[in-house]
Amino acid sequence: MPTIHLTTFIQAPAARVFDLARSIDLHRISMEKFREEPVAGTRSGLIEQGETVTWRAKHLFKNRLLRARITEMKRPEKFTDEQAEGDFSSMRHEHYFKPCENGTILIDLFHFETPYGWLGKMVNTVYLTGYMKRMLEHRNEVIKKYAESDQWRKLLQA
Repeated sequence: MPTIHLTTFIQAPAARVFDLARSIDLHRISMEKFREEPVAGTRSGLIEQGETVTWRAKHLFKNRLLRARITEMKRPEKFTDEQAEGDFSSMRHEHYFKPCENGTILIDLFHFETPYGWLGKMVNTVYLTGYMKRMLEHRNEVIKKYAESDQWRKLLQA
């Protein structure tokens, strides 16, 4: 099973980074390139433990649906989302938020399994792992941009 491990330093408090990472609105902003939209479940605001969101997006030349559920949450230290329905055989994304002297270290562990046996494993090696890593790096850059500026206020303060 491929695992992507990312570490991103963000000069902002862990609670702010935590809430931005679970913001449906910021996720949509970060995935505009793929026209990713929430179509069912929690469709705006902050997703909570036990809730689901279904995303519709165009990835790898195909329109896709992915329903994810927040299966674990301990604010502001970590949360986990897992595929409830979608194109992966399985998908688990663990988000960790470690306070440090000047901000927060955001750690992502993204585990996924594709169907199609040896063909799926080859696609993972040749293309999909890199594709998913670039997408997650872009998402973390958007979280960083919002958290380190006043833009976070548009999403987290009513």
